[in-house]
Amino acid sequence: MKRLLLATLCLLPLVAQAKTNLATIPIDRNDLPWWKARFAETLTEAKAHPQAQIIWLGDSITQYWQRKGTHGYDNVLPVWQKYYAPYNALDFGFIGDTTSSLIWRLDHGQVARLDPRLVIILIGANNLGKPHWDAAMTVPGIETVVSKTHADLPDAHILLLGVLPSIRSLWVDEQTRTINKALATHYASDTTVTFLDVSPVLTVNGKTDASLYVDPKMTPPEPALHPDAEGMARIAAFIEPTVKRYVH
Repeated sequence: MKRLLLATLCLLPLVAQAKTNLATIPIDRNDLPWWKARFAETLTEAKAHPQAQIIWLGDSITQYWQRKGTHGYDNVLPVWQKYYAPYNALDFGFIGDTTSSLIWRLDHGQVARLDPRLVIILIGANNLGKPHWDAAMTVPGIETVVSKTHADLPDAHILLLGVLPSIRSLWVDEQTRTINKALATHYASDTTVTFLDVSPVLTVNGKTDASLYVDPKMTPPEPALHPDAEGMARIAAFIEPTVKRYVH
């Protein structure tokens, strides 16, 4: 009996671990020097701009607002300057981040001492990449990001954008639709969060419009994931009425 009890107790940590949704817990990427340096830089930037009225939180798609390309289609910064620079907006997008990495950043002061009127969150695309976290894992991860953001910035309204359409796999397409549908339902009556699915401005007849993405235009071409300047401009114009509702 003692041996059976001991064996059962030894298995408990494994059982608990199996039930842990990695998409909902903080996981840093400090082993990457550039990521560690960028996090430090964003904290410094936040201290220097306490008057920021808008904060963007996300992954590479968000970081690419600062992209200064030489081919026109990859010159996204002018779109940011038009729509968000007037609000002293801060861009806290990190290439490759999943929900767990954004959660870690929030836990470690990403938005500390700031008092924006609006926070725009765009996260989840990388969950469906190498981690291969499906909708059942990703939805709670995104909800955790939203909850932590609201806890840190209770006076700010949150504009949550759905995971963007891409051209990666049928599985990713299915998970993206499931995630966005679940988030739309979850936040339908939440007065502190507005959910918007921007898919209509990036698709044609329900299919992702590759011409609005940077990746297929690269050499060599890659699967469509990051909207180009036109795609980002469409997103900005689409969400602008909501932005102006909360930021004057």
